[in-house]
Amino acid sequence: MSDSAELVPHQGAAPAVYDPATLAVLAAMEQVAEEHLDAIRPHNTKRGYANDWALWAEFHDWLAERNGHQLPLTAVTKGTLVGFVTWLDVIKLAAPNSIDRRITGVTVTARAQGVEVPKQATEAARQALKPMKADPERLARGRGKAAAVTPEQLQRMHAAAPASLAGIRDRALWLMAFAIAGRSAEVAALRADGITHVSQGLDVHVPSVKGRPARDVVVAYGKNPDTCPVRAWLTWRAAAGITAGPAFLPISVHGALGSDGLSPSACREIIARSAERAGIAVRLTGHSMRAGFITVSRKAGKREEKIRAQSGHAANSPVFWGYIQEADRWADAASDDIGI
Repeated sequence: MSDSAELVPHQGAAPAVYDPATLAVLAAMEQVAEEHLDAIRPHNTKRGYANDWALWAEFHDWLAERNGHQLPLTAVTKGTLVGFVTWLDVIKLAAPNSIDRRITGVTVTARAQGVEVPKQATEAARQALKPMKADPERLARGRGKAAAVTPEQLQRMHAAAPASLAGIRDRALWLMAFAIAGRSAEVAALRADGITHVSQGLDVHVPSVKGRPARDVVVAYGKNPDTCPVRAWLTWRAAAGITAGPAFLPISVHGALGSDGLSPSACREIIARSAERAGIAVRLTGHSMRAGFITVSRKAGKREEKIRAQSGHAANSPVFWGYIQEADRWADAASDDIGI
């Protein structure tokens, strides 16, 4: 028998049974292999996986708000993964390719934590994703920054808001998001006792979110009562009877107030739903309020440092300066009044 033939295992052999010492060595080699793969994995990939896992956690919070039970993040099953795909599509309005990457990120991260993710779970998630990849409207998602809301659109959203406690809350929420140029996570983190009514309007403390520094901003009375964030907040505060705790609360279908604050995803849902109800053609997101404030404030002639203080952008933020450039496009245009 040749040396090479000895390398071919006998086809009828029973599975090897390893002694404890061998098993320990194999386990150690598995650990070393995982550490090596993690070390050579690109930084952007690691950051992407971290973002995927953060979304997975947000999805679980969203589920808990609706069924009253918090599932562990390690519950990566056929049901939760398919639900995650649907949530990303319907609630987050994510592009199909982005959803596909999220599935991979959650799966890889869970397995790195020792979770055994069933193959049928990832197969079912991608099966649910398949028709989304054939939808042109879904494929067009994510190709551009959020549309900046305009004062006219805010007025339409006000007119379309229902005459109910939920309608009063929704109006106060998206007007506050606009007035503080707030991220959805910041709006969700606002506290009633951090919003002080003064003669000129509101002093608002925007809490630290995701490592970003907290900031204190002022919100002046608006000239139009329908879109005045100060009046909207005072109306909501009185209607809900809140003086402390989360600024914005969930409301049941029967009109009962919850005690826990809204999640960032719930804030985004309220904004998107309000815009859709008003028949606004462009898709408005939580970021639309932030972008809209910067654009409108700049067009009104406000200084960059004042706008940045309100929005919390860094001085060298390319996103911020992109909004400023867009707002300034027609201000003293290079082609205007040059003798042609």
